Amino acid sequence: MYSETEANDLPRPPKDRRVEFLPDVTVFKPAGTPLRELDEEVLTVEELEAIRLKDLEGLQQEECARIMQISRPTFQRDLVSAREKIARALVEGRALRIEGGNYRVAMRKFKCRKCNHDFEVPFGTGKRGIEMTCPQCGDENVQRTDCKGHGFGNMPWGRRGRERDDG
Repeated sequence: MYSETEANDLPRPPKDRRVEFLPDVTVFKPAGTPLRELDEEVLTVEELEAIRLKDLEGLQQEECARIMQISRPTFQRDLVSAREKIARALVEGRALRIEGGNYRVAMRKFKCRKCNHDFEVPFGTGKRGIEMTCPQCGDENVQRTDCKGHGFGNMPWGRRGRERDDG
């Protein structure tokens, strides 16, 4: 295939970024001009995720990089690239298309309390664990198993029935 020297000269394949959000709307354009007449800027899904985490959620870069499972310098490059593309689209009146990139959609893990079936659901489905049904038996009694002690997922029966100390 490749000699050892040639193999060492090949660039490393890009690492997939973990994303929790896929947009429903993927094209934005200036009003009054048909899309076919506009130049486009293409924002990758991971660049959008970088903008969402840093600028919309207000997280620190270290936390954003941890969530996306990439290094802080890689996160910084994605963020700078995204901001440049958005600025160019706004200033020069270009369309902005969100597509492609090197990413994988993060999954939430659940377990059915009735049949013990383990299953995964992508982030961004719009349903919380208490609104899920088991894909195997259809029961509504499911528990999120990847929350590490936060929220509904790791309480035996959610917040219902939990004694409250008003003292």
